Amino acid sequence: MHPESPPATRNHFQRDRDRIIHSGAFRRLEYKTQVFINHEGDLFRTRLTHSLEVAQIGRAIARNLRLHEDLIEGVALAHDLGHTPFGHAGQDALNECMREHGGFEHNLQSLRVVDHLEQRYAAFDGLNLSYEVREGVLKHCSLPNARLLGELGERFLNKQQPSLEAQVANLADEIAYNNHDVDDGLRSGLLSMEQLAEVQMFAEQLAKVRLQYPDVSGRRLIHETVRRMIHVLVTDLCEQSQRNIAEHAPQSLEEVRNLPALIAFSPAIEQQQQELKRFLRINLYRHYRVNRMTSKAKRIINDLFAAFHSDPACCLATTSAPLAAISHALLPTISLA
Repeated sequence: MHPESPPATRNHFQRDRDRIIHSGAFRRLEYKTQVFINHEGDLFRTRLTHSLEVAQIGRAIARNLRLHEDLIEGVALAHDLGHTPFGHAGQDALNECMREHGGFEHNLQSLRVVDHLEQRYAAFDGLNLSYEVREGVLKHCSLPNARLLGELGERFLNKQQPSLEAQVANLADEIAYNNHDVDDGLRSGLLSMEQLAEVQMFAEQLAKVRLQYPDVSGRRLIHETVRRMIHVLVTDLCEQSQRNIAEHAPQSLEEVRNLPALIAFSPAIEQQQQELKRFLRINLYRHYRVNRMTSKAKRIINDLFAAFHSDPACCLATTSAPLAAISHALLPTISLA
């Protein structure tokens, strides 16, 4: 967005990645949770650990497909910078609070963070990331907002695909959250091995682990099963994507944009992925303990929004003291960021 000299010792996407890692928004991901809340245990995933897992999976896929690893890593590390605390419950609550002001989209907020809200550099606001990383960060966008984004919003208006690297980051995100939610669900006791044994992808890998290691149990059994699920998904994605690319043989980014999504699972694995997602939606995300916390989270977001809306000076404070004080008064055991 702002003219800048090329980096001397890195490529553009490496500089983007480094700026993301050093940003305040990236550090705040430590306190933004996925499904579980910080006080429930220090081993559950946060948005920070999730982003690192997405980056690791994305780089592995990129290496196999000979795509740009640094670009995918930058997108992966930045894709959740604009997410609310409390996962999707926080997003839904903030969207409702913002209904009269255009609503709230966390992907668009991630773009605002890297384009405007980070204030670290003397020459410009934001991180001044490359177009390619910014495009990958904006995974979804409503059409009214897309019309306001100029070139960056055109693919949503024209129903085009993003770059292959952005497509990889999107599915690496899906692989990471599905599998770590299985792990966290089992760790929390909200899911059981017996329940998951009814899901084809989990059942197949669990059977292979038990056959190879009949004496393994507990956390080792879970970890070995989950890592094999990730391996199956990554391998299948690479193989199917290679077939898709070979079939369509795009010669330019413009051709990629006008083709169906080329980074994809095979039909059989896609069906298993969808089964796993449905299982998690019904048995984990709608679990009564999660729903109970979701209700509290929505109330906290509503109260914080009302407090900041009535006294905007709180938002302009140079320290986190006002937010910490308000969140402590609302629910002392929950850390907000």
